[in-house]
Amino acid sequence: MLLNELSDGMEVDQVLVVRGCERRARRDGGQYLRLQLGDRTGMVVCMVWDDLEEAGELARAGEPVRVLGRYTVHPRFGPQINLRALQEAEPGSFSEEDLRAGPPRPVAQLEAEIRELIATVQEPHLRALLGSVFGERSALWARYRLAPAAKHYHQAYRHGLLEHSLGVAQAVSAISATFGGVNRDVAVTGALLHDIGKLDAYAEQGDSIDLTDAGRLQGEIALGYYRIRRMIEDVDSFPAGLAQEVCHIILSHHGALEHGSPVVPCTREATLVHMIDNLGGRLGSFDRLEKELAPGAQWSGFDRAIGGGAFFPGLAAPGQPGEHAQPPSQPPSEREAA
Repeated sequence: MLLNELSDGMEVDQVLVVRGCERRARRDGGQYLRLQLGDRTGMVVCMVWDDLEEAGELARAGEPVRVLGRYTVHPRFGPQINLRALQEAEPGSFSEEDLRAGPPRPVAQLEAEIRELIATVQEPHLRALLGSVFGERSALWARYRLAPAAKHYHQAYRHGLLEHSLGVAQAVSAISATFGGVNRDVAVTGALLHDIGKLDAYAEQGDSIDLTDAGRLQGEIALGYYRIRRMIEDVDSFPAGLAQEVCHIILSHHGALEHGSPVVPCTREATLVHMIDNLGGRLGSFDRLEKELAPGAQWSGFDRAIGGGAFFPGLAAPGQPGEHAQPPSQPPSEREAA
């Protein structure tokens, strides 16, 4: 069974992939392990209270592990597995496709749509720049199409960067026709390239995503700006003003200094990309939270990305109030038993 098919109280004996393993302190001075386990439909938390060294050897980030226990839905902390045992996952006892998260639409469709969008960019220097990134034989494209969009909050899976950047660029393209004064070619180019620094900032190990040394030391914005600045220099006669507009979108797309942007958006195009990027990330968090909901639940637990609980009307069975009758009002502290 997949995680989204489990119900409260069901016995669990299945292989899940380890998305995170963190050692934490208990109130009595001891320690425990907090595991994040998942499959392609979502994620569940599991606490290990005993035999931590042995469990830590089995629960390596990005690796499958056999989990035995009981699935429960805590009214405050959401889905959990009350663990009885962890065991090595035997080859042939699980499907890799069931464990790996990914975009809901076929990757081939995403690839076709991004090429259709690039074909609408008329400015020749921008077309050349995009061709050097997204050309089918480009080594950079091979990395771009596989990369995740984030470590946790949205599209944190293989092909996530492709899915996220395409969605932002398509929305930017559509809205450019609504508001006057927006240079659509610049805005679409910036939208497709705004997160390219994540190619160097994140590393994927199996189903686990973490920051690289470069990501920690320089940040994805600086890495993205540096890469595109150098690629622009390889395009013959690239106008200096045009280069500045594109690079400004990358540098400002987080929208505020306190959010990591070295500058705030100062052009229509940069403002548009920031706003749509923020919206895409926020809605991506709803997709993640919906995958993690227990059957019949309408409210998620508190989520830091959206600053509260997410409500999904219509998911509860007719006449049923859902697992969470009231929305969570504040972030949970660690489980009381810790």
